[in-house]
Amino acid sequence: MKFILIDKITELEPGRQLSAVKSVSLAEEYLGDHFPAFPVLPGVLLLEGLIESASWLVRQQQDFANSMVLLEIARNVKYKSFAAPGMQVQYTVTSSDIEDNTSSFKGVGVCGDKPIVEAKLTLRHFNLADENPKLAHIDGTIIENLKQRWNLLYSG
Repeated sequence: MKFILIDKITELEPGRQLSAVKSVSLAEEYLGDHFPAFPVLPGVLLLEGLIESASWLVRQQQDFANSMVLLEIARNVKYKSFAAPGMQVQYTVTSSDIEDNTSSFKGVGVCGDKPIVEAKLTLRHFNLADENPKLAHIDGTIIENLKQRWNLLYSG
């Protein structure tokens, strides 16, 4: 199962801040098990929404230079409420620093005006070819796919 936890990028201040939304739908497979009588978006997926939001800000700022933008550290993660089917999560990430290989962010997810998740994130960015030059073609394919998804997510 592939998780894409951002439906649309709603605001972008390049290199500084990005806002995105996720509409929680009962059709999402994992909600059948989490929890059958009280379906809610799992906390780890709320955090992943913040990570995805931050990774898009890195990619846009660095003109898609790296195929991999991955979580290195999540600190001060606080879950404050639930996101149930029919709710929309608004993620906002603000960069503290975006360098060549790492970046730092503060992020918050809200439903309406109610915060539901907060975290400080450090991301690591690189290409597979950095370790194995034979993988450069895979980096290229991944980057092209990410550019296509960006065009679907952001119409600014």
